[in-house]
Amino acid sequence: MRREGSPFQGTSTVFVKELADHISSVRMLMLQLLIVFTALAALYEAINSLRQNTAEDPFLLLRLFTIDQAPLPSFVAILGFLIPLMAIGLGFDAVNGEHNRRTLSRILAQPIYRDALLMGKFLAALATIGISLAALWLLVIGLGLIFLGVPPGGEEVARSLVFLVVAIFYAGVWLSLAMLLSTVFRSAATAALVSLGVWLFLTILWPMLAPALAQVVAPPDPRYALLGLNDPATAVWAQELLRLSPNDLFEEAMLAVLSPTTRSLGPVFLDQLRGAVMGAPLPFGESVMLAWPQTVGLVAGTIVLFAFSYVLFQRQEVRA
Repeated sequence: MRREGSPFQGTSTVFVKELADHISSVRMLMLQLLIVFTALAALYEAINSLRQNTAEDPFLLLRLFTIDQAPLPSFVAILGFLIPLMAIGLGFDAVNGEHNRRTLSRILAQPIYRDALLMGKFLAALATIGISLAALWLLVIGLGLIFLGVPPGGEEVARSLVFLVVAIFYAGVWLSLAMLLSTVFRSAATAALVSLGVWLFLTILWPMLAPALAQVVAPPDPRYALLGLNDPATAVWAQELLRLSPNDLFEEAMLAVLSPTTRSLGPVFLDQLRGAVMGAPLPFGESVMLAWPQTVGLVAGTIVLFAFSYVLFQRQEVRA
């Protein structure tokens, strides 16, 4: 039977319904409180540290995002750890939840195609995360204005906006993964456990395994070891393997955008330092270009994972 009309007919209806459900859900409230309270603790320590040098740092607002005080990590590091939890919490039962409640056949009996249902659910969950991150971003700027008393410059606001966009793309990767596993597994608990397992592996275990694998692929030259240096070929392989983790891509993009003095995200060679003024900040455009490959990697990961979810969902049998 041939379909009539656009395959995305009804996407807006699904989007509005799912967005309202997410924003009003207890699950989302608990995830938001977790992120807000943890982030506020990191901001409190950062503000206390920055009050001593408000006149010395030209990028004071950006320092709120990146400075860390033991025992708490920086604001960006906390978000890099908690954003996947929020995305997984919104996506692990997106499809199998409808199966288990036996509502999927009723939804598809309406003039709503599977394309629209899956796209609407994904966009609603991503919009929910985007709204939460935007509110948190405004909170950081507001607290910086109140407690530091220094208004941010235009470049600082632009860099922080890029941070917000990249953070949403980062959330999209984990949301796509959670929805993919929600399509593969009929049990929501199984999908949640596998999602969390993948997240823990890529966030905690992979940074330890990647350097070891790099030494197997490109064994280090003993001459570098005698000099106490890392083999450049091994270091390049280690970095490329680490970039298979979305967390590493996010951290590198944040380093390039929120730390204006960063000139390279990989091994630095002497010819790259020729003519460079050490410690001088890069222009905004060059920092964005430095973070561009990592941002494209996050977007590509989101598209690939969502495409797998789309194909699997289209092939699934739906019973009443």
